[in-house]
Amino acid sequence: MTGEQITILVLVLSLLLDLAVRFAAIIIVPRNRRPSAAMAWLLAIFLIPYLGVAFFLLIGSYKLPKKRREKQAAINSFIIETTKGIELVSDDKPWPQWLRSVVHLNRELGAMPLVGGNTATLIGDYAGSIRAMTDAVNQAKTFVHCEFYIIALDPVTADFFAALEAAVKRGVTVRVLLDHVASIRTSTHRETFRKLTEIGVLWHFMLPVQPLKGKWQRPDLRNHRKLLVIDGTLGFMGSQNLIDRSYNKKSNIRRGLKWQDLMTCVHGPIVSGINAIFITDWYSETNELLDRETVQIADEIIDTSPSALDCQLVPSGPGFDGENNLRLFLALMYYAQQKVIITSPYFVPDDSMLYAITTACQRGIEVQLFVSEIGDQAGVYHAQRSYYEALLRAGVTIWLYQAPYILHAKHFTIDDDIAVIGSSNMDIRSFSLDFEISLMVRGATFVQEMRAVEDGYRELSRELTLEEWMKQPLRSTILDNLARLTSSLQ
Repeated sequence: MTGEQITILVLVLSLLLDLAVRFAAIIIVPRNRRPSAAMAWLLAIFLIPYLGVAFFLLIGSYKLPKKRREKQAAINSFIIETTKGIELVSDDKPWPQWLRSVVHLNRELGAMPLVGGNTATLIGDYAGSIRAMTDAVNQAKTFVHCEFYIIALDPVTADFFAALEAAVKRGVTVRVLLDHVASIRTSTHRETFRKLTEIGVLWHFMLPVQPLKGKWQRPDLRNHRKLLVIDGTLGFMGSQNLIDRSYNKKSNIRRGLKWQDLMTCVHGPIVSGINAIFITDWYSETNELLDRETVQIADEIIDTSPSALDCQLVPSGPGFDGENNLRLFLALMYYAQQKVIITSPYFVPDDSMLYAITTACQRGIEVQLFVSEIGDQAGVYHAQRSYYEALLRAGVTIWLYQAPYILHAKHFTIDDDIAVIGSSNMDIRSFSLDFEISLMVRGATFVQEMRAVEDGYRELSRELTLEEWMKQPLRSTILDNLARLTSSLQ
């Protein structure tokens, strides 16, 4: 065979291989995937075939390994079995007619029941939140369960680590979970891991990416939850990580960026649910199933006052079959009768969420959205901006929280009835790729407290108008649209 014939043969085989890859992509990529995500992947594979295929093989599957999914299913069954009949909700005030169906939805999706007899307060001061958690650890008598996306030892968190150490010394069992990839990105991760080991806490990485140790899944699937449980009776959860509010990053410090978060401190039966979620994650990472009695409710912690709160936890993530947080958010958007106020640092909705929000406006519902004036992640920031025109034209009021603060809080309120707070952003990543925890609260006092927080945001924000937005330069529009396309790669 001549050199010319070999060249022709190579070209023909290359062409056939290219066609085969494209044909296979059309069959494989759209299966069980949102049309927008499928289209984004197909565009990537068709425009940059080799890189596109490589990225799809690396991060194209959002499912966890089969064994881990089986663990999640087993723990869900356990939670349902051990929480039957504990829906201790208050009947002093009538429920909105639609609420029971939402409660049923959450129970079906995430296994957790609605329980009454709770109290909760909001903590919007960053340092104050860490002080409150530190004080709680110092009062622990039996166990401390600590699970955060990012945990870092620095001057801001030093007292918290000291409290953990003191707890261990007085015989308290301290367990810590921290996301592997997120925590190793911090500048003090070596000191952090060394300190955790030295002070004697039991700690493990969540979703470790350690292929040499046989621990592997899609590398950008992350455990984004933030929670702390003290003795099964006191809990904290929300948006804040255990790290300095600049995240100790040189780029953030240079820009003067500071994170503004919101945590809630809860007391009552719902804390057993938060602890059950920790037990789930601990079991998934260690194969150790902790004391099952910790999910039971003790009578002495039930608040029987008229202001007691009904609460329901909604865990979500790739370990579940459905996008639990997205389904909750959609249901509440469609049931809203008067007002919806959303706070989300990374607001990149999928089509269903965008339709729910704009439909609410068209139904005559007042919709407000709080986002940051500036962004810390260029891709997400520009993807978020690509939705502003559609939102503004629909009638959404957009508030830009003043720089140099990154409004990192994640919550929303529906009418005067319901508030939701947790770790979940309203973006495609939080809906599909990250493990999150959300708390739905029914109670006028809590909603009023949340509204006061929203009023505080409003005083520190400026309203973005459609007129101002339409003056954006062309280069910004191009960047926004490109970022929007890539945000669908999941």
